[in-house]
Amino acid sequence: MTERIIELTDIDPKEFFGTQNSTIAHLKKHFPKIKIVARGNNLKIYGESDILDEFEKRLEMLMKYFNKYNKLDENSIERILISTGKEENANVNAKDVLVHGVNGRLIKAQTENQRKMVSMMQQNDMLFAVGPAGTGKTYTAVALAVKALKEKEVRRIILTRPAVESGENLGFLPGDLKEKLDPYMQPLYDALRDMIPHEKLESYLEKGVIQIAPLAFMRGRTLDNAFVILDEAQNTTHNQMKMFLTRMGKHAKFVINGDPGQIDLPRKQVSGLKESLLALKDIEGIAQIYLDDKDVIRHRLVKRIISAYKSIETE
Repeated sequence: MTERIIELTDIDPKEFFGTQNSTIAHLKKHFPKIKIVARGNNLKIYGESDILDEFEKRLEMLMKYFNKYNKLDENSIERILISTGKEENANVNAKDVLVHGVNGRLIKAQTENQRKMVSMMQQNDMLFAVGPAGTGKTYTAVALAVKALKEKEVRRIILTRPAVESGENLGFLPGDLKEKLDPYMQPLYDALRDMIPHEKLESYLEKGVIQIAPLAFMRGRTLDNAFVILDEAQNTTHNQMKMFLTRMGKHAKFVINGDPGQIDLPRKQVSGLKESLLALKDIEGIAQIYLDDKDVIRHRLVKRIISAYKSIETE
């Protein structure tokens, strides 16, 4: 009889093994000649070598499914354990799904321009996504980043934005630096929580696999093997935007999101976003997408509010 130890990496054993170790129970039922002992992130298995080989193969399939869909129910386990090993599509539109989020939620581009964002990122390493609030710029960009991380196209995700709104008042906010800045990063946290289970997200943040930081913290860095998102880019200055864009390292993807209609800079300060859109528009490998009120996926009133303000601003 052979003994092997299998380590579950980047997986929460409580979620993977299920309530009352239901996943282990299914494995024992399917492999009655194998003794299975679960201890933390390790599985000890005892049995004949050829049966252990098959067990490891099925366990690997279960882990891949869990990592992709963030869940593992009874039907999925049974299907994988008796399958021929060929991956099945969840549905006919599986190619449109960017990420299988928390509780099996399907995260995908919902409008034509959001789908163009996805297509442009497949063909370019840098994308400027410009449009009003609620058009899904940040959400789609974060989904693309999580997809790239899950598929091991990048090793880390870096999310940043200028903390312009805090300005001189930042020092008067309670807490340490992270607590002062977190409110400005909240939209990024919200998107991530939809797409990555809580404990896994906390682990990624703790290990630096996902980093969320103000734009000033990017200075001096070279961002290799990373999917980097600059949010609220309309509030960057010339120097900040130039600094950020030149952080791009090898095997990196950059998305720059912004709404030129919501600039919080001092009146005489030129927006780094507006400047870069003009300066970089003809460079190969850099794409630009303009979203509008047709892409709004929030409450129906948001679309009407944007249209109303647009009519005032053009008068």
